[in-house]
Amino acid sequence: MPTATPPLPPLPPLPPLPPLRLLIVVPPLAGHLLPARALALAWAARGHHVAWVGPESALRPLLGPDAVVHPTGARVFREQAVGGPAAVRSLWEGFVVPHTRFTLSAVRRAVEQWRPDVVLADQHSPAGALAAHGAGVPWASFAPSSLEIGDPLDGDLWDDDLPDGGSRDGGGDDGGSGGGDGDGGVGGGLAAWRDGVLRGLWERAGLPAAEYTDPRFSPGLVLAASSAALLGLDAAAVPDTYALVGPLLAERPEPPFPWERLDPARRRVLVTMGTLSAEVAGGFLGRTAAALAGLPDVQAVVAAPGDVPLPPGAIGCARVPVLELLERGAVDAVLCHGGMNTVGESLVHGRPLVLAPIRHDQPVTAGRLAALGAAVRVDFATAGPERLRAALRAVLDDPAFRSAAELLGRQLRAGGGAVAAAERLERFARAPYRHRPATWSRPLSGGPVGA
Repeated sequence: MPTATPPLPPLPPLPPLPPLRLLIVVPPLAGHLLPARALALAWAARGHHVAWVGPESALRPLLGPDAVVHPTGARVFREQAVGGPAAVRSLWEGFVVPHTRFTLSAVRRAVEQWRPDVVLADQHSPAGALAAHGAGVPWASFAPSSLEIGDPLDGDLWDDDLPDGGSRDGGGDDGGSGGGDGDGGVGGGLAAWRDGVLRGLWERAGLPAAEYTDPRFSPGLVLAASSAALLGLDAAAVPDTYALVGPLLAERPEPPFPWERLDPARRRVLVTMGTLSAEVAGGFLGRTAAALAGLPDVQAVVAAPGDVPLPPGAIGCARVPVLELLERGAVDAVLCHGGMNTVGESLVHGRPLVLAPIRHDQPVTAGRLAALGAAVRVDFATAGPERLRAALRAVLDDPAFRSAAELLGRQLRAGGGAVAAAERLERFARAPYRHRPATWSRPLSGGPVGA
């Protein structure tokens, strides 16, 4: 009788994969740093290492003393125009291009010295993509807003192209916050101008023209702090190289706040127009204060300088802990400029919005949220106290706005946030792209909401 073959011994366990090194290149602005910081914390929680490139004066207060920061130095950049095509041009001419030129050598040194496995390059910090490509290091793109990823320059960024002309706010005193076709026109003309700017940065960096890739769009991975609905897209049509992960949130340093002054007997509205809009928001905040004075059952929490008059009982601070207020359920609605961070944070906590967009992607975000029923859009330049009061009353009194905000919030949370972003980035870094068609390096093509 044949002898049975003895079983093979079990294979030894595979050795653990070594930790990965991530280099993050983002503009030194809170709206870009805060979501990137949340991703970095999730990345570190997976056992990996992270380093940053940027001015220590801007990064240290948010990242803490133990963060690895490769310094770039700091410089002052030109102020940006308020609205329309001029604002997009001034963003690139006054900030993105000079910031890229100023930081490129420092980013290249960081790549050479720290030897990352992967670079995460913000879409408004092309130096990260340029340095990584030149060094042969895989790089992923980070899109904290919809200005680039949704390709609004070919679609609905401008007031005349809103997906639903009747969805703005239902009022009669709003004329839009941009529009027109100055500065070379909108749509394809402005997009073509920007493409020339990007190709100029590529050439100036000494990279081969034949290898040109739009530095806003990694051929391997684009992380976006948004959702298909907010981008006006069919989720099934989003390429697998795009990860729409929703807001990237984490515990963060918050300013002190007089919590004891919150009135439990009144509904509360958070008013914040963003850190970069203070120089143009004074008049709007004054009109908002007048609107709130006619809402005695509403308490306002206002992020504003001390010289802005506030209604009785309002709480005014130069900086307010936006995320903590939302997490505590301390506000019932939010009035803001439509920046993606504030919008995303509000929606994931189910809070409806009144949106007064100023520039960049804010008009398209406001238009989409109004069309989706989660917000009322008002005109930043012309909305008076009565219009603002009616908008606030609408989102506070009509439960449909809150229901729509809660639905969008669930969709955003389904993206997985910072944890999902870190997981996708890890998978990409372990097996990065090798050769992808150049046509993949492009914005997503959005359409009218509901199309």
